[in-house]
Amino acid sequence: MRDITVFSGGAHPGLADSVCDILGVGRSPATISRFSNDCLGAQLDASCRESDVFLIQPLAPPVQEHLIELLLMLDAARGASAARTTAVIPYYAYARSDKQDAPRISIAGRLMADLLAKAGANRLLTVSLHAPQVLGFFSVPVDHLNALHVLAAHFRGRDLSSTVVVSPDLGNVKSASQFARLLDLPVAAGRKQRISDERVVIDTIMGDVAGREILLLDDEISSGVTIVEMLGVLRKHGAGQVTVVCTHGLFTKDALRRIAVAPGVVEIVTTDTVPPPPDAQLHNVRVLSMAPLLANAIQNIHNGESVSSL
Repeated sequence: MRDITVFSGGAHPGLADSVCDILGVGRSPATISRFSNDCLGAQLDASCRESDVFLIQPLAPPVQEHLIELLLMLDAARGASAARTTAVIPYYAYARSDKQDAPRISIAGRLMADLLAKAGANRLLTVSLHAPQVLGFFSVPVDHLNALHVLAAHFRGRDLSSTVVVSPDLGNVKSASQFARLLDLPVAAGRKQRISDERVVIDTIMGDVAGREILLLDDEISSGVTIVEMLGVLRKHGAGQVTVVCTHGLFTKDALRRIAVAPGVVEIVTTDTVPPPPDAQLHNVRVLSMAPLLANAIQNIHNGESVSSL
């Protein structure tokens, strides 16, 4: 069987190292350079001829920098005669751009999918796409994991008898319902209208939250605008203590601190699909590792076994 060769760009080498430790392989070195004209260059510093290559690179901020790194590494692996190259993108940032909801705008999710395939990706492994329909944009096979089992395991063994899972908007209800089933809990949802990237309005909650403990679940938290708005609505509806749960915890600017100190918030639980922000050391923040799930998926892809079973 061909060898597994794992490379990483500069987005999240710590996650790549954790995956490699579980797989029992060393992370192969790669050099990302910047030329005097500000162009990037990528060199794979280990042979990957006829190897099963996995390039681990979430599209975390700065997104464009890390995207170009990934495209260059894909092209380098193809030029180095890799047998197959899988782009492992735990966080696919452009999944939010999945439709033309205004005149004369680009559907960037589709464009990036085309670029990845053109650059040399034979396969994609990703986690919790913001818009699952983005899967249809890819011309190569995609293995789409979710982190709900990892997140749910964190809460098993606790007294959840007075707890309800809450989605901040209707678009996330399917994931919230799946998460609630894993913990045998009821589910509720907010009705959200997005005014702009920095402003949302949540006018009501569908479901009973009065006097209940809350697991507030979202797939991604960036600026924290939606979560902060939802916390205010939950207080108005008489909800009890809140645990904020998400897969992709980008927490741009001071979002993590604003959420962590908000009234009623007792814990923030996220995963390491993107590098934790500097203030992730706050006492009520928990970052769960996705490395075991990603390593199992990589091993199954390599062996030609089912990934959906994971």
